[in-house]
Amino acid sequence: MRDQEPVPRDADRRLSTKEAAELLGVKPETVYAYVSRGQLSSRRVTGGRGSTFDAGEVEALARRSRRESAGGSGSGGELSVRTRITLIESDRYYFRGVDAVDLAARHTYEEVAEWLWTGRMHPGGTFTAPPASVAVARRAVDALPEHAAPTDLLRVATIAAATADPLRFDLSEEAVLGTARTLIPTLVAALPLVRPDRRDEGPLAHRLWTRLSGHDADEASLRALDAALALLVDHDLAASTLAVRVAASARAHAYAAVSAGLGVIEGPLHGAASGLAHRLLLDVLDQGDAAPVIADELRAGRRIPGLGHRLYPGEDPRARALFTLLEQIPRAEPALLAARDIVETTARHAPLHANIDLALAALTTSCGMPSTAGETIFAVARTAGWIAHALEEYGERPLRMRPSGLYAGPKPPQPLPE
Repeated sequence: MRDQEPVPRDADRRLSTKEAAELLGVKPETVYAYVSRGQLSSRRVTGGRGSTFDAGEVEALARRSRRESAGGSGSGGELSVRTRITLIESDRYYFRGVDAVDLAARHTYEEVAEWLWTGRMHPGGTFTAPPASVAVARRAVDALPEHAAPTDLLRVATIAAATADPLRFDLSEEAVLGTARTLIPTLVAALPLVRPDRRDEGPLAHRLWTRLSGHDADEASLRALDAALALLVDHDLAASTLAVRVAASARAHAYAAVSAGLGVIEGPLHGAASGLAHRLLLDVLDQGDAAPVIADELRAGRRIPGLGHRLYPGEDPRARALFTLLEQIPRAEPALLAARDIVETTARHAPLHANIDLALAALTTSCGMPSTAGETIFAVARTAGWIAHALEEYGERPLRMRPSGLYAGPKPPQPLPE
């Protein structure tokens, strides 16, 4: 079938299965598959065995399929998804068209999250967790063994909070936004306090600090943590975000979609990467020189954590912004010098720039946080982005995130195994 716009039809006209298949450029069996997936509606022919289809509905599906086909990467091996949330280009990134670094410099994490969700700014807004959700999430988290990782705690807290929300299956925008504004603070509240005598109040970054550091927080440190959350809120279709969109495409509720993201973020090539950079930074601080530490990493055949990013040929803008804020914190100077030493030493063998994982490591080491703190910051921050993508996916046709497998196994029919 030629790639052209469908000819306008009378709004009341019904199409036969053959006509619908021709218009869509598919086999008749595929038309019925669209019906079973909820992408088309059909009507049985009176006194006959066939079905008819609304012409306008078929034409809309044909246009949508054509647009999505045109939006592919062209490589034949990568999935492309149209989104209005984040754009990454020329070593910069933008949230709904606005420079993300500028947003993080001028607004709190909560305000940036609202912008991501709605395209509107809500100055001074804070997220509040319902006591019932916090209670059930804390009980679930408290039941885990002491060695449970931060992502384990957050995933369990998410599932527990879902059980306390009987309206979780409402996928309307208003309901999902309500879930987002309560789930994120519930996740933070479910994490154990480092010092139980701390006051558990204030903006989200303040509450998160009390779960990550035993140090008293100064204003510059809290600002750096809040900015880190805002900088990490979304980053286009990262692996965890794609998992969230797949779940949302199947119409999983927001808690389940977030849980899907948490299941992916734990990988060492994603959310847990900052922990590797944290430990590398501690080794450099301990030895006072990056050269022997880098040499050991290379000798073991390991890549140097905290360096390079496939989406940024130059420096990761998130790292640059966070390093700038850390320069305002006197106790962060040793970590910043160690991070610079890592970059300069590695540059002798590969010209790689610092990425957000190294900047997060500088934040966590200088603020007395554990090596897992970067993963926690990453996961809490990215939850807002996952909600934004879930909302966007709920507005698309169901089950569209269904790639086709390229079978490479034995050619059938094979004999039955004995």
